[in-house]
Amino acid sequence: MSKILILANNSSGLYIFRNELVERLLKEGHEVLISIPDNEHRKELENEGCRIIETQMERRGTNPLKDIKLIKFYSRLLSEEKPDVVLTYTIKPNVYGGYVCRKKKIPYISTVTGLGSSFEWTGLKKKMIVTMYKLGLKGCSCVFFQNAENKKLFADLNIKGKDAALVNGSGVNLEKHHFEEYPGHKDDIIRFLYIGRIMHEKGIDEYLYAARELRKEYGDKVSVSVIGYSDEDYEDKLKKAQEGKYLKVIPFQKNIHPYIKEADAIVLPSYHEGMSNVLMESAATGRPTLASNISGCKETIDDNVSGLLFNPKDEKSLLDAMKTFYNLSMEERRNMGKCGREKMEREFDRNKIVDAYVSKINGLI
Repeated sequence: MSKILILANNSSGLYIFRNELVERLLKEGHEVLISIPDNEHRKELENEGCRIIETQMERRGTNPLKDIKLIKFYSRLLSEEKPDVVLTYTIKPNVYGGYVCRKKKIPYISTVTGLGSSFEWTGLKKKMIVTMYKLGLKGCSCVFFQNAENKKLFADLNIKGKDAALVNGSGVNLEKHHFEEYPGHKDDIIRFLYIGRIMHEKGIDEYLYAARELRKEYGDKVSVSVIGYSDEDYEDKLKKAQEGKYLKVIPFQKNIHPYIKEADAIVLPSYHEGMSNVLMESAATGRPTLASNISGCKETIDDNVSGLLFNPKDEKSLLDAMKTFYNLSMEERRNMGKCGREKMEREFDRNKIVDAYVSKINGLI
């Protein structure tokens, strides 16, 4: 039996999007250890047979002293546990965990789940993040990328491991996110829904603009909603939008499937994504998706077939896309949803993603 250690920055991302990989590893007889800083899904993972190692980590913090403490923790952990293979996800586990694995000559596989805002930095801060990634991934047995643009950027910046592979994000669980017949609301209201963190980089300001303009033009015949929690100070803007009756705010939900089921279309005006899980889950459910024409979104949509693409950071382009969708016939919207489901079945089945990881892991073992 081999020992596999997973370094991650939260239990939710691991359990919701990668648990099928964890289950496969356990089923094949491996011992699975998981290093995470929170307990939200600890019980579920432990019940499956994983051993959890509580890890102090600030996911978005930049305090160098705390980061040094994390490096030392990873070093002690690897010395004590002596895993056969380490899997790392997201920036701090990739950079710091990868660095320690290389120093200790332990095989590791890293996943770049997206670039976030760090690669939009310039000057010294940009050089620093590039250098950190180079140190973290230098000895990596295989770096998995979730979109081709991220893979090319790392190659251009000479950030590389021993090998690299491209997968369609984390894929989507086609059974959990099963197909639902198109709603066809009797009130003829077209329901748009955004799901995710309420923050500037997700295009919330553009979404609020579009919601306001749609309300002016179509009145009660359109409904625009958000589900999520605010990462930034958007409470006043959301309150104003609700008072203006052009936005409905739904608190964060662990189970979003019922909300996707009732929506006519899911909208994601994000500035950058690794590979959007929301878009994959929505398309798998049979709902048309409207998203920014960026890497991490455009791969999940066949434009004008399963959904609509619009220009990122462009409120008018977003508004035009939502108007275009509003003016489609019921049959056209229904067909878009069916095409989205078919695309997920062809290209984004999570089992295929799990196969790719297991193949690399078994090759190392």
